[in-house]
Parts: sequence; C-alpha cells; structure tokens
Amino acid sequence: MSRQHTPTELNDALKGTKPTFLILLFFSCVINMLMLAPAIYMLQVYDRVLVSKNTTTLLMLTLLIVGLYTVIAMIESARAKVMVRLGNRLDVKLSQLIFNSAFKRKIATGENNPAQSIAELDQVRQFLSGNSLFALLDIPWTPIYLFIAFLVHPLLGYLSLGGISILFILTIVSELSTKRPIQQAHALTINNATKLNKQLQNSDAIEAMGMLSTLKSNWQTQHDKVLVLQTQIADKTAGLSSLSRFVRVLLQSIALGAGALLVIGGQITPGLMIAASIILGRVLNPVEQVIGSWKQFVQFRSAWHQLSNLLKEYPAPKDVLTLPKPKGNISVEAVFAAAPGQHTPLLRNISFQLEQGEVLGIIGPSASGKTSLAKVLVGVWKPLSGKVRLDGADICQWDKELLGPSIGYLPQDVELFDGTIAQNIARFTKNDSELIVTAALLAGVHEMILRLPQGYDTLLGSGGYQLSGGQRQRIGLARAVYNNPAFLVLDEPNANLDDAGEFALIKAINILRTQGQTTVIISHRPTLLGVVNKVLLLNEGAIQEFGTRDQVFTTLRQANVLKPVATASSSNNEQKREA
Repeated sequence: MSRQHTPTELNDALKGTKPTFLILLFFSCVINMLMLAPAIYMLQVYDRVLVSKNTTTLLMLTLLIVGLYTVIAMIESARAKVMVRLGNRLDVKLSQLIFNSAFKRKIATGENNPAQSIAELDQVRQFLSGNSLFALLDIPWTPIYLFIAFLVHPLLGYLSLGGISILFILTIVSELSTKRPIQQAHALTINNATKLNKQLQNSDAIEAMGMLSTLKSNWQTQHDKVLVLQTQIADKTAGLSSLSRFVRVLLQSIALGAGALLVIGGQITPGLMIAASIILGRVLNPVEQVIGSWKQFVQFRSAWHQLSNLLKEYPAPKDVLTLPKPKGNISVEAVFAAAPGQHTPLLRNISFQLEQGEVLGIIGPSASGKTSLAKVLVGVWKPLSGKVRLDGADICQWDKELLGPSIGYLPQDVELFDGTIAQNIARFTKNDSELIVTAALLAGVHEMILRLPQGYDTLLGSGGYQLSGGQRQRIGLARAVYNNPAFLVLDEPNANLDDAGEFALIKAINILRTQGQTTVIISHRPTLLGVVNKVLLLNEGAIQEFGTRDQVFTTLRQANVLKPVATASSSNNEQKREA
C-alpha cells in the first residue's frame, strides 16, 4: 500500500525540496561573498592605485572585478533556474493532491469556485520561483555586512544599524497596513469572477430578457470595490517602497559624509570611506527588497494557509480494501441527507431495497427530494446519517476510481466535457470503439452521431459542435450505460426527448432490465413508469408509498392522486404507433 497522506502533506512536500533549498542557500552564500568584491575593488583603487599611480595594478584589478561580476551573473542565473525548478517540483508533488482535495470540498460543501485552490498553488509556486524569495535568501547576510560595517568604524556600524531599524519599522507598517486590504481584495476578486462566470453561462436568458444592463451595473459596483482596495494597497506599497529607497539613499549619503569626516580626522582611509558606503547599501538592500515584495509575500502566506487548511480538512483518501465488482443489490437504510454545506435534511428516514435487475421509478411533486435521493444513491452526496449499501458495502467506502465504471448516472442537467463525443461516452478512459458503439446503440443515439460533421470524433465544448438539449441527454445516456454498469440512476432521462427519443429510452431500459442491471428512474411522464418493477413516491423528503408498481398505483388510484399508467408492453406499442 502507498503511504497515507497526512494533514501536513504540504509541509512534507516542502521538506522534500530541502536538498534544492540547500543548493539555493549555497548559491546565495557565494553571491553575497562575491558582492564584497565592489567594496574591495574601490578600497584598492583609492588606497593603492591612486597613491601609486600604477596602471598595471589598475588593469589587473579591473580585469579581476569584471571576472567576478561575470561569475556573479552566472551564479545568479543558475540560482534563478534552480528556483523555477523548485517551484515546479513542488507543483508536481502537490497538484494532484490539491486537485483531489478541492474536488472533495466541492462535493462536500458545494463550493462555487474549486479551481481557486489550484490558483493558490500557482501563487505558492510563483513566489518560490520569483525574485521575492531572493530577498529572503539574502536577509541572513545582513548581520554579516553589519558586522563588517562595525569593523570599518563603529560610527558607520551604528548608521547601518539605524537604517536597518527604520526599514524594519517600515516592514511592520507594511504588514499592518496592507494585510487586511490584500485579503479583502483577494476574496472580492474570487467572488466577482465566480458570479461573472455563472452569469455568462446564462447569457441566452440575459439577452432575451434584457438583464444585461442591471447585471453589468451590479458587477461594476463590486469591481469598483476591488479597484478601490487595490488602489489603497498600491498607494501604501508605493509609498513605503519610496520611503525605504529614500532611507537607503539618504543613509548612504550620510555614510559618505561621516566617512569624509573620519578621513579628515585620519581615522580611516578614503578607500574605506567608499567601501563603507557600498557595504551600507548591501546591509539595507535585502530589507528594502522585502518591503518592495511584501504584497507577494502576504499573498503567498495567505495561499499557503488556505492550502494547509484544505489538506487538513480534506486529506487524500486512505487506501481501502478492493471489493469485487458489484452485482447491483441496493439497500438504503434510514437515510437522512442534506445539500452540501447544509444541515437541514432534504431527505428523512429513507429506507428501501432493490434486488439485482429491478427497475425502480421514483415519483413525487416538485421539490420533494427526488434529485437529492438520486445524488445520495450514487454517492455524490454523503448522508447525514444512515447508509446506502451496494452489495452490502457502504457506497461511500468504495474506491470511486474502482466503483465508477460500475455506476451509470444521468443527472438532471447533463454536462458534456471538452473533447470528442467518443471520449465523452467512454468517460475519458481509453477509447474502446466496440463498447462506445454498443453504448450509443443502446441509447438509440448511434445514427444521430453518424450524421454529425465528424461522427464520433465530433468535438464538443468550447469552439466545438453545439448540441441540442435532447442530443446532450441521449449522449449522456450513452455515457451512463457505457460498459454495462451494474447500477444506473437516471434523473428525468426523458425531459428533453421527443417521441422517438423516448421510445429509444424505453427500449434501452427494457434491455438493461433483461441484462440484470439495477436501474432507478426519476420521471414525471407515465410512459416511463410503465417499464418499472417498483415505485417509490416521495413527498416532502419522506417516503409516502413504496412497493411494486401495481400495488402503489392501485393505492394512489384509490386515493384519486394518480391517473392510470400504461404497462411496459402497452407503452411500447403506443410508442411504436407514434414512431
């Protein structure tokens, strides 16, 4: 078995990059040591070359400094490349884990924007791959440069220490003044993007009913709030960055002035005066860079915190025992269920059983819980209490990757994904032409697919062929019956079908029943109810009636709440006459 992922998986992944971090620290160490070269060069030029007027010495020193600058450039380039690969390595280790956890949170809570977690991982990777991390790697050298400044002269050391103190205060001010606006702007941006995406998905209704101006105005209002917050952040960041640069330049000038006084007093040489100014710049530069990139650091910290919480709340699933392929025996035991993220039950005390090959029709008024029950039956919603068992095992305990091929699900709103029709029918597994065509024939959609521009290779989704509602539903049915799943749940499978499509659906259900596949159908149309063995009547989230079709229909007719429903054979004959 593979190692179980723990809530600290994010930290574990970062620990796995320790060798790379050590390489980065080594590069930073070499770079910062070599950055003493300019100060030494100026010291030698002022104190030796200008005194001796030896051009050969000047030439050799200049060639040496050019060589050192070249080495610095090469090492900085190597460090940048290593940092990019560090971020990529972390991404590779975490991307699938984050994807799985974000998907689980979407299922559990109904979160509107699960892709945001991937965006947060991108923020972590970009921070670890960008210039912002350079400053943090260089910060440990600030005390060393400060020590060198004290060695030159205590006055210059205290000037450097004062500069660090001022910049440290500016860093705290930056944290206090920008942390909350950055978080607010980030949350508003995500919320606005989610709302806009939902609105664009309903563009036809917006255009038809003239809602664009109002929606655009509402979006602009929220967008303006983001702009105000971002402007505040930019103003504060720019002000603090300018102030930090002002402090650095001012202190370097003061250091030159103080050095000049020390030279006049004979306490240091002119070369040390220039070298001290350069060293002071090296003392302050990393702190100034940290202030300049503080916004990126705050975003990184927030993203890291969000990802840590995500992995703690929704860790990767533990290894589970592999169960044999299910036969299709269903047992629902005292199930109470609510929508993701909610606690008010939409289903109350639901209990029934289905044997392999039985066909159940679920009926009931609108908002009675039929679609909710469908989602519970296939394991999309986890019950608040109670169990849904498939061949005796809790459906929530099955490995979804192993159980998926044995489940067929046609949701009320059929969504097909970017790809070919063949890929959609095959559920994006390895295309098996025979199984794909068999599923299409069973769903009665084979001939329709052949009439499309590229047949089974017709592209769907963005920039692809646009299908009608009925076509989507029939291809969705082919996807549901692909590879003969043991258990099928069809939610309003005939909602968008014409008579020919409904006839093909009834034929498919009869074939599924003869093949021993357990099927649950949710429908308002009596023609479909003619092919079921059992009927379950839901009302306000509870079972009002359950039994064989004839028993339930007899009870309902006696109560004058149901018109006569055609039998399977009569409904088939009726469909044939209509066809």
